[in-house]
Amino acid sequence: MRRLRPLLLLPLLALLPGCEAVVLAPAGDIAAQQRDLLVMSVVLMLIIIIPVMILTVFFAWKYRESNKEARYEPDWDHSTHLELVIWAAPLLIIICLGAITWAGTHLLDPYRPLDRIAEGQAVAEDHRPLQVEVVAMDWKWLFIYPEYGIATVNELAAPVDRPIRFHITSTGVMNSFYIPALAGQIYAMPGMETKLHAVINRPGEYVGFSANYSGDGFSNMRFAFHGLDQAGFDQWVAGVRAAGQGLDRDTYLELEKPSEKVPVIHYASVDDRLFDAVVNMCVEPGKMCMGEMMDIDRKGGLGLAAVKNTLPLVYDKYARRGDAVFGAGESYVMTLCTPLEAEAAAVEAARRRQAFGEDVARDTPLNRVMGQGLERPGRSEPNERFASLFSAPSTASAPAASQS
Repeated sequence: MRRLRPLLLLPLLALLPGCEAVVLAPAGDIAAQQRDLLVMSVVLMLIIIIPVMILTVFFAWKYRESNKEARYEPDWDHSTHLELVIWAAPLLIIICLGAITWAGTHLLDPYRPLDRIAEGQAVAEDHRPLQVEVVAMDWKWLFIYPEYGIATVNELAAPVDRPIRFHITSTGVMNSFYIPALAGQIYAMPGMETKLHAVINRPGEYVGFSANYSGDGFSNMRFAFHGLDQAGFDQWVAGVRAAGQGLDRDTYLELEKPSEKVPVIHYASVDDRLFDAVVNMCVEPGKMCMGEMMDIDRKGGLGLAAVKNTLPLVYDKYARRGDAVFGAGESYVMTLCTPLEAEAAAVEAARRRQAFGEDVARDTPLNRVMGQGLERPGRSEPNERFASLFSAPSTASAPAASQS
């Protein structure tokens, strides 16, 4: 009865032809080249593996105990010809694998723009790749199309034979963006932007998912990828634009909260700077962006007083995790005005002074900045006012200044 147990698995083997080996039959040129690299590597390794397996069975059979005709050489310990075969063949295979791997690493670099659509079909010089911004969330995917001003959740589409340039990031936990039919996987990390260049060559419905465990809802972190012709893609874009709702920062902060089995969501419009804010971890209003912080560090930092502000920075979630040293509430450095914002504020102040005259100047806090020997702000030239700060008041002007 035990010998017949393996036969019970035969019905299961009959179901294997229904499985789709998408990795070995991809629909994108990048995935096809990766498939070829995998096949060549396996074939090269089988050059050693298959002879070793055959010789193992052959030697076990030939030198079995019952075979009295086999040569018995207990003092044999060396063969130059055998040593040459044992070392030369693996060495040549390792050299071949190294060359293939080196070439494939550079040619299939995910950051490298595509130079061909398919085998024998080069990319046109005036081509314009489809830009897609990808945000991995807990536990869903957000796709932003800046060229069309739309966004989707758990649904991705692209036209056939048009290069795609993915810009990938994450909100808090590292994930792995992977569409087996399109290209290899690449990680999505918070506070960083990774890139992937790919192209889909065959229309169809494909599956994408996260290939890196990221928590409770990881198993449902899947999305549909549609390979469409240009007319079908234009129709899909029009359908998304008809959704009616927009994706602003407040909507994004609600979407960012952890959720599982999220259905497909379409956004007819999207904040132009949302993805940049996600990468810089400053979607919340007034929060300092990482780019601003790095620029401050590059210039020498804010000094010792900034330590209390920079230590409790929390960027990986919409709320603090547990009780930390600085408390359970949100804590982060507020944003600083950029030079462009400061210039715009100065222009606005000058416009208001010109429009409303001295009434605005009297109501400003500068009106209350007074001191001995100082004129009222706005009543003297800047060089005269600054010179008065460093000049000693005369005995004649001192009483007059004190009366004012």
